[in-house]
This record gives sequence, structure tokens and C-alpha cells, in this order.
Amino acid sequence: MSMIFINSPLEQFKINTFVSLSSPILDLSAINVTTFSLYIGLVVLSILIVLGLGLDRKLIVGSNWLIAIEATVDTIVNMVKGQIGGTIYGRYVPLIYTLFVFILVANLIGMIPYNFAIATSIVFIISISLSLWIGLTILGLYLHNIVFFSLFVPVGTPLALVPLLVLIELLSYSARAVSLGLRLAANTLSGHLLMSILGNLVKTFMGISKLTFIIGLLPIAGIFAIVILEFAIACIQAYVFAILTSSYLKDSLFLH
Repeated sequence: MSMIFINSPLEQFKINTFVSLSSPILDLSAINVTTFSLYIGLVVLSILIVLGLGLDRKLIVGSNWLIAIEATVDTIVNMVKGQIGGTIYGRYVPLIYTLFVFILVANLIGMIPYNFAIATSIVFIISISLSLWIGLTILGLYLHNIVFFSLFVPVGTPLALVPLLVLIELLSYSARAVSLGLRLAANTLSGHLLMSILGNLVKTFMGISKLTFIIGLLPIAGIFAIVILEFAIACIQAYVFAILTSSYLKDSLFLH
């Protein structure tokens, strides 16, 4: 086991290895304990703790945790219902709710200074969006067979423009495999970098003299406001990921 020391907030974007396993026969690198696997477990554990606090059957009257869980579930149900509609939307609420809660908790944990930000792991977050894209494409093909490809031909398109519009729609549809996760990673990464840069600038400015130290107290208030804004963005990004997934799911179900 190696000791890991984090000396800079920017190091929260690096994947470090805590426990490395080796064997002369097998490649065991896939089961090494890294910051990524550690924080994935931390996110899952945090979700289970919150659910345990809210769904405690020993309580006669529901706790505030239960109210928060019910409000979250109700929000996701209404969002999925509004996006998909019909009578089958309830089948996909568990999927959207799981994605929302996981990304929300991961974003909030990543906001703690010197913690690992899971949403900034491009490989992980794009793997999720790519898996969803493949799954939704398979679902569309399963439900509609060859008719699914009519999704790439807008209604009322002149015959002469069909090849061009099919190419554009195909590129747009294929871009979903990356854009869904890349949007989340880019927003999270940019927010963390902004806080780090501003924090270092104010720290350097306040260290010049006693006068600049006093003056530097004013920008600190602005940094705290940005931190609060980043917490709000962390929640909004989880909701955006969920609502876009619901929108793409609607296209696979109803081809529009």
C-alpha cells in the first residue's frame, strides 16, 4: 500500500493507486484499489445511508430524510412523465432515478475540497453515456425494427434533401453517445478549475502585505458565492443528465 498525499486541489482529477496487486501469472491491475474505485464505493455507501435514514421502519412518523427522498422521487416521476408521457413511463423511472441520484451524490461529494471528482473522469462518464446510447438504440430497433431508421428522416423533407438531412441527423444522433457525458464532465471540471484559480489568486494577493490581506477579504466573499453557485450547478447537472436521457428514451420509444 502506498501513501497518497494531496497537495493541490487540482489533484482531485488524478486517479491514484492505493493498493496495487501483482502476480507473475495473471494481470491483476484491473482490481487495484484506486481513488476512482474508492469514491465509487463512497458514493454508493452514501446513497445507502441516506436511504436507510429515510426508510427506517422503526419510525412511526417519517423523518426529514424521508420527505427529501419522496420529493426527489416525485420530481423525477413528474419529469419522466412529462418527457415520455403515455402509460409506459413508469417502467423507466427506476433507471432515470438511479442515474440522477448517483450523479447528484457524486457531484456533491466532489465539491468537498481535496476529494476526488468522479464526474470529471472522462472515460467513466462517457462510458455511461455510451452504454445508455447503445441500450436506447437497441431498444428502438427492438420495438420498431427497420422503421426505427425513419428517425433520421424529418417529416415533410423534400426527396432531394433526404440524403443530406439523413447524414446530418445520423451525425447528431451519434454525437449523443459522447455529448451526454461530455457535457457533465466539462461543466464539473470548469467549475472546479474556476474555484481553484480564484482561490490561488486571492491567496497570493493576500500574502503580499497586511494591506492586501485586508483588501483580499472582499474577494473571499465572492468566492464563497461562487462555491454556493457550484453546489447548485452540481444539482442542476444531475437533473440535466436525467432529463436528456429521458428525452433520448422518448425518441427510441416513439420515434419523435
